[in-house]
Amino acid sequence: MKFYVRLAYYLSGFAIGMIFLFFILNGKDTSCSYFPNARVLKHLREVPFKYSDLAKQKLSEKWVDTADVRKTLTYGDVDFDRSNIKLKKGKLYTIQGKNAKGEPITLEVINFDTRAELRDIKKE
Repeated sequence: MKFYVRLAYYLSGFAIGMIFLFFILNGKDTSCSYFPNARVLKHLREVPFKYSDLAKQKLSEKWVDTADVRKTLTYGDVDFDRSNIKLKKGKLYTIQGKNAKGEPITLEVINFDTRAELRDIKKE
Protein backbone atom coordinates (compact mmCIF):
# COMPACT_ATOMS: atom_id res chain seq x y z
CA MET A 1 0.00 0.00 0.00
CA LYS A 2 1.38 3.38 -0.97
CA PHE A 3 2.12 6.10 1.53
CA TYR A 4 -0.64 8.40 0.24
CA VAL A 5 -3.28 5.70 0.68
CA ARG A 6 -2.11 4.96 4.23
CA LEU A 7 -2.11 8.69 5.01
CA ALA A 8 -5.65 9.05 3.65
CA TYR A 9 -6.87 6.14 5.82
CA TYR A 10 -5.16 7.61 8.87
CA LEU A 11 -6.56 11.11 8.35
CA SER A 12 -10.08 9.85 7.69
CA GLY A 13 -10.01 7.74 10.86
CA PHE A 14 -8.56 10.63 12.84
CA ALA A 15 -11.30 12.98 11.56
CA ILE A 16 -14.06 10.50 12.44
CA GLY A 17 -12.58 10.07 15.92
CA MET A 18 -12.39 13.82 16.50
CA ILE A 19 -16.02 14.28 15.42
CA PHE A 20 -17.02 11.42 17.72
CA LEU A 21 -15.20 13.03 20.68
CA PHE A 22 -16.68 16.42 19.89
CA PHE A 23 -20.23 15.09 20.12
CA ILE A 24 -19.54 13.07 23.29
CA LEU A 25 -17.72 15.82 25.20
CA ASN A 26 -19.83 18.72 23.92
CA GLY A 27 -21.98 20.20 26.67
CA LYS A 28 -20.26 18.39 29.52
CA ASP A 29 -18.50 20.29 32.23
CA THR A 30 -15.04 18.87 31.58
CA SER A 31 -11.87 20.62 32.56
CA CYS A 32 -8.21 19.75 32.63
CA SER A 33 -6.58 21.22 35.69
CA TYR A 34 -3.30 19.36 35.79
CA PHE A 35 -0.95 22.22 36.55
CA PRO A 36 -0.51 23.41 40.16
CA ASN A 37 -1.75 26.95 39.44
CA ALA A 38 -5.00 25.69 37.92
CA ARG A 39 -5.56 23.12 40.66
CA VAL A 40 -5.16 25.67 43.47
CA LEU A 41 -7.45 28.22 41.81
CA LYS A 42 -10.09 25.59 41.02
CA HIS A 43 -10.10 24.35 44.62
CA LEU A 44 -10.43 27.90 45.98
CA ARG A 45 -13.41 28.54 43.69
CA GLU A 46 -15.17 25.31 44.69
CA VAL A 47 -15.08 25.58 48.50
CA PRO A 48 -17.20 28.10 50.47
CA PHE A 49 -15.49 31.49 50.40
CA LYS A 50 -15.43 33.93 53.33
CA TYR A 51 -14.07 37.47 53.68
CA SER A 52 -12.07 38.64 56.70
CA ASP A 53 -12.77 42.00 58.33
CA LEU A 54 -9.66 43.49 56.70
CA ALA A 55 -10.78 42.27 53.28
CA LYS A 56 -14.27 43.71 53.81
CA GLN A 57 -12.69 47.04 54.70
CA LYS A 58 -10.60 46.99 51.49
CA LEU A 59 -13.69 46.09 49.45
CA SER A 60 -15.52 49.11 50.86
CA GLU A 61 -12.77 51.44 49.60
CA LYS A 62 -14.14 51.03 46.03
CA TRP A 63 -10.82 50.46 44.23
CA VAL A 64 -11.57 46.74 44.17
CA ASP A 65 -14.80 44.75 44.33
CA THR A 66 -15.95 41.15 44.56
CA ALA A 67 -16.02 40.81 40.76
CA ASP A 68 -12.28 41.56 40.72
CA VAL A 69 -11.74 38.92 43.40
CA ARG A 70 -13.69 36.31 41.40
CA LYS A 71 -11.82 37.25 38.22
CA THR A 72 -8.48 36.92 40.02
CA LEU A 73 -9.51 33.53 41.40
CA THR A 74 -10.28 32.44 37.83
CA TYR A 75 -7.46 33.98 35.80
CA GLY A 76 -4.86 34.93 38.42
CA ASP A 77 -1.38 33.56 39.00
CA VAL A 78 -0.45 31.85 42.25
CA ASP A 79 2.93 33.03 43.51
CA PHE A 80 4.27 29.76 44.91
CA ASP A 81 7.42 31.47 46.26
CA ARG A 82 5.26 33.38 48.74
CA SER A 83 2.53 30.73 49.03
CA ASN A 84 1.89 27.34 50.58
CA ILE A 85 2.80 28.72 54.00
CA LYS A 86 1.21 26.68 56.78
CA LEU A 87 -0.86 28.68 59.21
CA LYS A 88 -3.02 27.47 62.12
CA LYS A 89 -5.17 24.96 60.27
CA GLY A 90 -4.71 26.03 56.67
CA LYS A 91 -2.28 27.24 54.03
CA LEU A 92 -1.73 30.78 52.83
CA TYR A 93 -1.76 31.38 49.07
CA THR A 94 -0.74 34.63 47.38
CA ILE A 95 -2.55 35.23 44.10
CA GLN A 96 -1.72 38.03 41.69
CA GLY A 97 -4.29 39.51 39.34
CA LYS A 98 -5.78 42.79 38.12
CA ASN A 99 -8.79 44.86 39.06
CA ALA A 100 -11.32 46.36 36.61
CA LYS A 101 -9.05 49.36 35.96
CA GLY A 102 -6.13 47.10 35.04
CA GLU A 103 -4.15 47.85 38.20
CA PRO A 104 -2.28 44.88 39.68
CA ILE A 105 -3.71 43.48 42.91
CA THR A 106 -2.57 40.70 45.23
CA LEU A 107 -4.93 38.46 47.18
CA GLU A 108 -3.90 36.60 50.30
CA VAL A 109 -6.20 33.61 50.71
CA ILE A 110 -6.08 31.08 53.54
CA ASN A 111 -7.14 27.66 52.34
CA PHE A 112 -8.70 25.50 55.06
CA ASP A 113 -9.96 21.95 54.58
CA THR A 114 -13.61 22.92 54.17
CA ARG A 115 -13.48 26.61 53.27
CA ALA A 116 -11.30 29.46 52.04
CA GLU A 117 -10.91 32.90 53.59
CA LEU A 118 -9.73 36.05 51.84
CA ARG A 119 -7.37 37.57 54.40
CA ASP A 120 -6.12 40.69 52.62
CA ILE A 121 -6.17 42.54 49.30
CA LYS A 122 -3.14 44.61 48.37
CA LYS A 123 -2.76 47.17 45.62
CA GLU A 124 0.62 46.89 43.91
